[in-house]
Amino acid sequence: MKTHLSRRRAAASEVDRSAGNCGVARRRREDGAPSGWDRYVALLERERIPESARRWYVLRAQAFVEAMRPKRLGELTAEEIKAFFPRYAREQRLSDWQYRQTVEAVQLLLVQLGACPAAQQVEWDFLVEAGQVLPADHPTRMGAVTPAAVIDGSPRYSAATTDRPLLKQLAQVLRAGHYALRTEQTYVDWCHRFVRYLEGDARHPPGDYSSVGATEVQRFLTHLAVDRQVSASTQNQALNALVFLFRHVLERPLDDMRFGRAKATQRLPVVLSTDEVRALLDALTGTPALLARLLYGTGMRLMEGVRLRVGDLDFDHRRIVVRNGKGGKDRVVPLPERLMEPLRAQLGRVAVLHEEDLAGGAGFVYLPHALARQAPNAPREWIWQYVFPSARLSADPKAGVVRRHHLHEAGFQKVLKAAGQQAQIAKRVNSHCLRHSFATHLLQAGYDIRTVQELLGHQDVATTMIYTQVMNRPGVVPVRSPMDVL
Repeated sequence: MKTHLSRRRAAASEVDRSAGNCGVARRRREDGAPSGWDRYVALLERERIPESARRWYVLRAQAFVEAMRPKRLGELTAEEIKAFFPRYAREQRLSDWQYRQTVEAVQLLLVQLGACPAAQQVEWDFLVEAGQVLPADHPTRMGAVTPAAVIDGSPRYSAATTDRPLLKQLAQVLRAGHYALRTEQTYVDWCHRFVRYLEGDARHPPGDYSSVGATEVQRFLTHLAVDRQVSASTQNQALNALVFLFRHVLERPLDDMRFGRAKATQRLPVVLSTDEVRALLDALTGTPALLARLLYGTGMRLMEGVRLRVGDLDFDHRRIVVRNGKGGKDRVVPLPERLMEPLRAQLGRVAVLHEEDLAGGAGFVYLPHALARQAPNAPREWIWQYVFPSARLSADPKAGVVRRHHLHEAGFQKVLKAAGQQAQIAKRVNSHCLRHSFATHLLQAGYDIRTVQELLGHQDVATTMIYTQVMNRPGVVPVRSPMDVL
């Protein structure tokens, strides 16, 4: 069985205990052989599905069989199997554990009992992850709420943080400046740590920052490097947050400071060879394969990929517009010709799902708050739908709106890592190594560094230059070890 089957006990423990025993009649055929459902229940026993949960497994599997009629199970295609789960999740309003249970119940029926040959082509692990909804503090969801809601009621900020007027003011300034939500979260978090550090010093009364300046910041940054032993990048992150706080909130720019610097270490990016990329992509199927090919073929970051909307794909000009990338900038990347037909097929599946959502009174997606306010009908329009939607709808109890957001990026990362292990790639495989490989392979093909910089969306070409350290540069003879000439 796939790895997600090992999680059945956690899901089964949440079933309604009042459901009682399985309650499935074990009917025999006239010749005395076990019936199909009789064999299914026996399989549940062998797989050690808790007795209290078996009834629900049977009900989920029976719902699948009924939904597929008049087709026989053996006649189903992989696409027909996968299309069932978003529809069933919407109709039944399944919770996370119920959705996982449904996928497992159908997998046991089709794969373990051998009821459908096409089931072997279904990426079952990814189907489970595709049902994961975005948490309330996910950056995508946070972009759809008002600044006041973020500051006053978001789970991203603890009560201790928002109770401090200085930090609330910082959050307001960041939001007014349209900074990325991750930047906002990071800056508020570091300034919160700084404030707590000051509260341990009797020389500074709580809430009084009139005497706080460069000296206190220097001590805090030295404390991070010496006592906390943070990395250089982490220390720089804290410094950037405090510089912003003093310049834009306290309105007292920090002078040049000297403080203990964390030791800087340069790590080369993980780059796959073309053979390794090919092996990795061959180990993937379905939606994960398409998304992985898109990330490698365009150099997009994972969040840029999962947030792609229908209107971002320009088939006529063979390009993709990456909206609101790192630093809030848009850029254009090439749409690989080999992915045009797979993407059109993906949009066809999304269109069917969207039409069903609209018919059921849903069809909304998340949009930035300002855009959603200016164009209230936009969240249901086709061009704003996600290219890679989640399998489950997400209810927003405060707004009273049911939306379908994009795939959760963590689910794809799990599947990609497993594919790297299956392909026996002895490197740390994740979505970012596809971006690194894209850049390195372009440079190896002779493209200039400025072109690669623009495609990656780097602000400084020095960031792109690191890829020249992991390739055999044109005009440079690779060093041959003396060991190889003995």
